[in-house]
Amino acid sequence: MWPACRSPRALIPLLGRSQSQACVREQLAPSGRVEDSEPVKRTVADLTQHLLDSYCRTGGINHVDGKNLPSKAVVSQMTQDVLRLLFPGFFGDRVVHSGELELETTALLASVQCVLEREIFKSLEYLPPEGARESDLAPLATETAIHVLGQLSKVRDLLHTDTEAAFLGDPAATSREEIIVSYPFIEAVAVQRFAHELYLRGVALIPRLMTEWAHARTGLDIHPGAQIGSHFFVDHCTGTVIGESTVIGNHVKMYQGVGLVARSLAGGQQLRGTKRHPTIGDNVTIYANATIVGGDTVIGSGSTIGANVFLMHSVPANSLVVYEPSGMRLISRSLPEGVIDFQI
Repeated sequence: MWPACRSPRALIPLLGRSQSQACVREQLAPSGRVEDSEPVKRTVADLTQHLLDSYCRTGGINHVDGKNLPSKAVVSQMTQDVLRLLFPGFFGDRVVHSGELELETTALLASVQCVLEREIFKSLEYLPPEGARESDLAPLATETAIHVLGQLSKVRDLLHTDTEAAFLGDPAATSREEIIVSYPFIEAVAVQRFAHELYLRGVALIPRLMTEWAHARTGLDIHPGAQIGSHFFVDHCTGTVIGESTVIGNHVKMYQGVGLVARSLAGGQQLRGTKRHPTIGDNVTIYANATIVGGDTVIGSGSTIGANVFLMHSVPANSLVVYEPSGMRLISRSLPEGVIDFQI
């Protein structure tokens, strides 16, 4: 079992009370001058008491005296290291030479395994498998980490197809290297594909921490539970949402603002574990800001869904679905009546 992390409060005796108080006073002091006046003490004491009262009054968003949860900061750093394993030489700050590749990979993989085991152990403590004893958790964390890291080669094979799809599908791309180092989609889908392996093993919290880290960086929100085939590409990707039970086939291309979402969440937790999100067949293209809704909605293979379409029912293979707005006017600017004076 790994040692528990010390809380900031537990570190105070190690620093010494006078040293810790001096640190606080130094941070509070304006312009580097130490202030230790009674009004400042009373203000801090009052603020502390108000916050403690809130902790007692508003439960449900406190995590006190519970199990040590996986660390967002640690998982974020580990996610970046996983990207370095998936794309050697692309996400580091120096060139990786072929002669050093084995040594570099061994060291990085060992570091990721160590961190992943610790964070999985915390996850298992938080939500242990049914029937598991406390003594089972550490070996299970090790086994799970090794299994998931063993999927890195499979994930890389899929990412190779995603990179090809992006390069062949975007005439603005000048090289595959440009896609890997600069396209936010590649970063988001790489993280999701690795997190999906953790999700399949029933690991709590960590998969979502990883994909939300990528979401915050890229604007692409892919739940770790989504099943995604090969040669996947989301161009621009900002604002696209792919829900947990979505199933996406091979050679699917999407654009920004697409939503593959649930029909209704009124059922709340009763809907957990059900098929709430659509199924997308092979060779489907979905243009910007289209929304496809519902777990029983199936988009047939070879179909194209136009921009701004809101779709709540299935369509057969090789369909073209377009949005035809009503009331839109086209006015020639060359005619006198076409001149519009906008008052702002």
